[in-house]
Amino acid sequence: MPYERFAKYGAAALTNAELLAVILRTGTQGESATELARRVLSLHGNDNQSLSVLYGLTQTELSAIRGIGSVKATKLLCITEIVRRITKECRAKSPELSSPDDIAAYFMEEMRHDSREKIVLLCFDSRMKLVGQEILSVGTANMALLSPREVFVSAVRAGALRMVLIHNHPSGDPTPSREDIEITKQLDKLGEMMGIRLTDHIIIGDNCYTSMRQEKILEQADGTV
Repeated sequence: MPYERFAKYGAAALTNAELLAVILRTGTQGESATELARRVLSLHGNDNQSLSVLYGLTQTELSAIRGIGSVKATKLLCITEIVRRITKECRAKSPELSSPDDIAAYFMEEMRHDSREKIVLLCFDSRMKLVGQEILSVGTANMALLSPREVFVSAVRAGALRMVLIHNHPSGDPTPSREDIEITKQLDKLGEMMGIRLTDHIIIGDNCYTSMRQEKILEQADGTV
């Protein structure tokens, strides 16, 4: 039983299914909480029982599972949100955003599980100190609309001299699309004219990312970021 194992060995000794069973507390008729937890963790072909599958599940999907219902579904979704926020808060204590690695690491957990594309604008001063952050667009599973005008209105409002765009690919593959490359080059040219340089455009995948600058799609003469 998970509770007995926890009392004897501690939380670190529990399997993913056992940890989830402690949250669920009860199973169904003829099925223990641990067995129910294993069924939940096996959704979407998750054969390795990874807890990360919870990020992709919705209230409706969880509530439809025999033995879960709306109350347990709410608990599971709140647990995943708690984990997401803890991860972000820990990183926020010292948000060094001076390189593509830093930026991708900071936004990875927040964006890699999103089922829709989201575009975020980071605004920096001349020394690459963060002066503003804004979600510009939330789209569909494979597209988010981006207006160059909105980008520069937000950048000017923040008093930015440099900016970095970030968006996620729900497919998990951070390879830039033709549209990604075109809008990046367009914003780079506009930024040069307006004195607000597009320093990078980073695409978040599933535990991986692509930096347009590192890929030489976007090049800066000063090599910043």
